[in-house]
Amino acid sequence: MLATRLEPLLKQIRSNAPKAEAQQSVPTENVSLLQEIGFFKALLPKSFGGLELDIPEFAEAIIVLATACPSTAWACALLANHSHGVALFSEKLQNEIWGENADTLISSSVAPLGQWQPAEGGIRLSGRFGWSSGCDHAQWAVLGYMGTNPMGQPGPCFAVVPRSDYEILDDWDSAALRGTGSKSLLVEDVFVPEYRTESLFALNFGLGTGQGIHPGALYFMPFSPVFSLGFSCVALGIAKRTLELYRDKTGNRVRAYTGAKVGESAPAYMRLAESTLQVDAAHELLRSDWREMKAAYSERALPPSQSVLDWRAHQSYAIKLAIEAVDRLFSASGGSAWMNSNELQRMFRDVHICGSHAQTEFDMTAATYGRHLMGLAMDAKGY
Repeated sequence: MLATRLEPLLKQIRSNAPKAEAQQSVPTENVSLLQEIGFFKALLPKSFGGLELDIPEFAEAIIVLATACPSTAWACALLANHSHGVALFSEKLQNEIWGENADTLISSSVAPLGQWQPAEGGIRLSGRFGWSSGCDHAQWAVLGYMGTNPMGQPGPCFAVVPRSDYEILDDWDSAALRGTGSKSLLVEDVFVPEYRTESLFALNFGLGTGQGIHPGALYFMPFSPVFSLGFSCVALGIAKRTLELYRDKTGNRVRAYTGAKVGESAPAYMRLAESTLQVDAAHELLRSDWREMKAAYSERALPPSQSVLDWRAHQSYAIKLAIEAVDRLFSASGGSAWMNSNELQRMFRDVHICGSHAQTEFDMTAATYGRHLMGLAMDAKGY
């Protein structure tokens, strides 16, 4: 199991967490350690030397990694995750990326904000693409723009470009997940051949150019549920680590003015009980979805749209539960929890930003899911 292979690395990765925050990027040592155990090959096709792990195994490994360093887990899960999406692009692109080096990594900035113009044999792309987690360690990038799908309809599209075609801007300065190195990528009038482009619609509905190239069942799973997989896993890993930190701290904590042992007080252990139940509930909700995902792609058919809607809603709700669980414990951890040297304050900051991604922001997700439950038509604006 990939999670088992991670266990010996956790102590070193955890000790590197302050370094990740200080340099605002995943330490190279962490990336090397993860490469050694094949973490980045988790979803890479076997034809390129990948592991083609099932979703449940990959997801559990992200949770374990996040208990050591949420920033490393967030960025590196995405770097590993992109192998699934790119495996649905053209065979020519895949050979360019992994043909000579299966360790090649890919970052992304998928919001469709790029400017483009049609060109013979492809497009010309420009723009400033933000939030590209782990980009310092990647040799290619998946970038978003608003193009047209195979049905001729407008919609989000992706262009995959090599490192030589973009500049990394050192503009990442966040209050949370600081170590992800989610910098901006600058592209100036770059030609992207057609075989390096795909629409989100195609990747989600089995119409990608590379669909069927790889016989593994994993590549019958649509892009979006897999792309968003790691966000809830990181939040859950943070919450699990917070349970440990609170229990250890509170069990040894003595109130300065009264000498009372905090861990023996009912409010203290009741908070721990409720947060533990929330974290366990979130984990079981996600595990159920991962089993459904595996069952769906094992049939080598697209999952029902109802399932895809459920999975996104559950991922977002699990993050909400994780945030609530962390907040309950952090607010009762005393003033020392706010010290920069205290791991708890980092967990508190990091779990909140997990719920701020466009795929996970709960109000947006609940609005979309609620309209579906009420039998209302989808609203293009999300509400």
